[in-house]
Amino acid sequence: MFRTFTIRGQPPVRVHRIPMGMAPGYLVETDGGLLLIDAGSVHQEGQVVRAMQELGRDDLRLIFITHAHLDHYGSAAALRRITGAPIAVHHLDSDPLAQGRTPIGSARHWQGATLLMLQQTLDPLLRPPAIRADLLLEDGDVLPWPGCRAWIVHTPGHTLGSASLLLEDQIAFVGDLLSCTGRPHAQRWLAQDWRAIPESVRRIQALAPEWVIAGHGHRPLSRSELLQLDPTPQHPAG
Repeated sequence: MFRTFTIRGQPPVRVHRIPMGMAPGYLVETDGGLLLIDAGSVHQEGQVVRAMQELGRDDLRLIFITHAHLDHYGSAAALRRITGAPIAVHHLDSDPLAQGRTPIGSARHWQGATLLMLQQTLDPLLRPPAIRADLLLEDGDVLPWPGCRAWIVHTPGHTLGSASLLLEDQIAFVGDLLSCTGRPHAQRWLAQDWRAIPESVRRIQALAPEWVIAGHGHRPLSRSELLQLDPTPQHPAG
């Protein structure tokens, strides 16, 4: 059901990739409890519940949403109802959550236009329920989670409130700032603020985490790959 990798430390931190529709969620497992990063599409809460059952855990402490798109917070309301875990999001993306919206901004290239059309088509079917976040975050905030040190890096561009989460200075969850689908690249299809994307990528590069987990893709990005990545949105030929 899920793939696992481990962050070295005492004790180690385990990260489980959970399929949740259009985008995965990531369940971070420590002795201090579970943290869920992103909540996939609607009606995917069972994937997380089953993963917790397989792990023999019932202690989901927090749900962190990287950005307010329907494929990243769709099952957040259901998971809060089931587990009691609070929902945290950067304050600039809290209004879209509270309205059940997906702020798209503008599209670039034909792939971006296709994604925009797909989102507009799917929105009536997959629109998440409106939900008020319990914790509104700022850049530099440390999450109230006892598992390990986890702090917020505001990385706007894809949405105004897009935020990355850095765990133990070793692994960064960056949402859709980057993509690891195919050759790793900066967000190049959809954004509310295209000018902000290069600076957001440079912020993550300056932190130089050992691993980076993007919102889409099947593998983590290594530090060396991150540092070699062009921070500007580049479109493929064609």
